[in-house]
Amino acid sequence: MKNEQGEVTHYFSTFSDISERVAAEERIRQLAFYDTLTGLPNRATIYSLLEQALAEARRNKQSGALMFIDLDRFKYVNDTLGHGAGDELIRHVATRFKTCLRASDVIARLGGDEFVIALIDITKADDAAIVAEKILAIFSSPFMIDGHEISISASIGISVYPTDGMAVEDLVKYADIAMYRAKDQGRSSFLFYSNDMNVRSLEKLEMESSLRRALDLGELLLHYQPQADIHTGAIVGAEVLLRWQHPGLGMVSPGQFIPLAEDTGLIVPIGQWVMEQAVAQNRSWQQSGVPVVKLAVNLSAQQFRLPLVEEISAVLARHGLAHKYLELEITESMVMSNVERVIGMLDDLAVLGVPMALDDFGTGYSSLSYLKRFPIDKLKVDQSFVRGIPHDADDVVITRAIIALGKSLGLKVIAEGVETREQLEFLRKEGCDEIQGYLFSHPVPAEDFLKLLVGGIRFEV
Repeated sequence: MKNEQGEVTHYFSTFSDISERVAAEERIRQLAFYDTLTGLPNRATIYSLLEQALAEARRNKQSGALMFIDLDRFKYVNDTLGHGAGDELIRHVATRFKTCLRASDVIARLGGDEFVIALIDITKADDAAIVAEKILAIFSSPFMIDGHEISISASIGISVYPTDGMAVEDLVKYADIAMYRAKDQGRSSFLFYSNDMNVRSLEKLEMESSLRRALDLGELLLHYQPQADIHTGAIVGAEVLLRWQHPGLGMVSPGQFIPLAEDTGLIVPIGQWVMEQAVAQNRSWQQSGVPVVKLAVNLSAQQFRLPLVEEISAVLARHGLAHKYLELEITESMVMSNVERVIGMLDDLAVLGVPMALDDFGTGYSSLSYLKRFPIDKLKVDQSFVRGIPHDADDVVITRAIIALGKSLGLKVIAEGVETREQLEFLRKEGCDEIQGYLFSHPVPAEDFLKLLVGGIRFEV
């Protein structure tokens, strides 16, 4: 401010507190570049960090390794305990990961249950293996989450710079491929990437693409394996089994494409197609005067996420098939993935009059406290037990116990995988009701099964 002579006599100043703005900008930066659950760099940040690390490795002529980590059975935790517990588990896992790493190493969470770790300046691939073993070891003790003791594991894929690639995108892709191979081989393990993995990964991708088209192109078909009364040999039903007639590969093994359908979610539309076709086929046979039998259809765990009860009821109504001629085969593990919800749906199906069989009994949870709650009509003895009869003492004891348990609960018992007369005689003596297996018939196309029904074939028992 100036006086009358134009001289400056005073100054005015203004100021504002920008600390809130700075804090807000920092918060925005944190949200943009770091995972809110763990505080680790996120997917948007990790690639720039990896580029910097690779540039430094090139300058210093160093080697490095990239790990792609996926938690095993994490989805089960989310489904059973809720997403809050899942989030807390992720935080605990991230904390344990840090105990295995050096200050120079980089770790990020890509999202869900996936993490990436970059090991900077390693002298040999074995160094990465040592770190991978340390990471697997941190899962040896359970996590305490909301009063629950949770035991999980991890699968790890490893790619090495510069051996496997020079670009970040390639190293991440190769580590991801190796991780899935580790998961396929039993989980709780690590594998280094190799070129043949990429070939198999491409083959899997091509098979997935072909499977997506298979429904529309009419390449999927149903075979039927007869189920017979153990005393009379009369056919009382059949298990409906899916087959894929690929134009180039021929008959693709269910062991190849069913797991792929499960992994990709294709099992849902395929399962719906199987249900529709089986019900329509059975009704068609009945209308043509063929002896009436029950057809057993396997359900996938993923189908329980749909309005399954309404869907099955609609299919039966659409084709006019009585509910008692459709049997649903479920597994223990399927029910245990979400006990209360699945049992509720099974109860609704039972009210409708749809019979149910518990498949693969004895190979999964085998919890008797849950078994008595399942509204099932039949126990199915898994072929892995039948196969060892009568020479394997353990299989004999287990099969005998399953049959006795089923009878005590008032359930029918069927044994699958029956291939010898000795197995047949043992099962009959122990009180088994029905049998299924190569001793009587392989799974056969609809026209061949129809001939068995029309001819009134009775298997020799």
